[in-house]
Amino acid sequence: MKSVKLNNGIEMPMVGFGVFQVSDEETEKAVLEALKTGYRLLDTAAVYGNEAGVGRAIKASGIPREAIFVTTKLWIQRENGYENTKKALEASLNRLGLDYVDLYLMHQPFGDVHEQWRAMEELYKAGKARAIGVSNFHGDRLMDLITCHEIVPAVNQIETHPFYQREAEIALHRELGVVQQAWGPLAEGKFEIFSNPILTAIAQKHGKSVAQVVLRWLNQRGVAIIPKSVKIERMVENRDIFDFTLDEQDLAQIATLNRDEIIFNHRDPKMVQWLAEHRG
Repeated sequence: MKSVKLNNGIEMPMVGFGVFQVSDEETEKAVLEALKTGYRLLDTAAVYGNEAGVGRAIKASGIPREAIFVTTKLWIQRENGYENTKKALEASLNRLGLDYVDLYLMHQPFGDVHEQWRAMEELYKAGKARAIGVSNFHGDRLMDLITCHEIVPAVNQIETHPFYQREAEIALHRELGVVQQAWGPLAEGKFEIFSNPILTAIAQKHGKSVAQVVLRWLNQRGVAIIPKSVKIERMVENRDIFDFTLDEQDLAQIATLNRDEIIFNHRDPKMVQWLAEHRG
């Protein structure tokens, strides 16, 4: 599945290009290369500090704006959630050099979530975002948001990979009509994912890389993906996942890898430092 129709009818590519923890200068070069290799979904965020780099790459690419699906994210609004959410998107648009984004996500379920979402609904209706959604929302928080508001989030972007498979979330999102999008689909290289014997054997069986097997596994489960790499050969590899299919035996073997282990740890010293530097 190369694209998916969101719950408001717009099409979103299933494979995108992420720029988390990439500097603004490096982002411009990486995104331009990604666009040249065929990516048409770009995923950034205000807190990443590289929206401007994404915008410069889009402009330099010469590709029509309507052919590129751009996602950015609202960082936590600790005060005046409604007004500051509107200001935050305008600031993101200015940095991107765009009139609208295709998808605007609430980055974390913190702050005055309901006032933030109310503002996002209005921004959507005003055409500033073609779709709105959330990120890092567990099922209970997602249900609370849906119950209290008019618009159902189009996407929930959450950590999903072979060691944190999120079966319950996939089922819930399917029931609610929310597309699950995986960040960290390759577990950021942790848990020795690229040398895992099960994944390696499946990759050899299909003549593919471990990364391609993992990304295809997510795709076959209906999960959108935003892998990140600044290396051109990896960019190409991560998109080349549609000429093979994992069989039932493959899927059953990958299912045994689930350990409900996360890669994002708020208590990790490096992550604490990064969040402090990007708190805004």
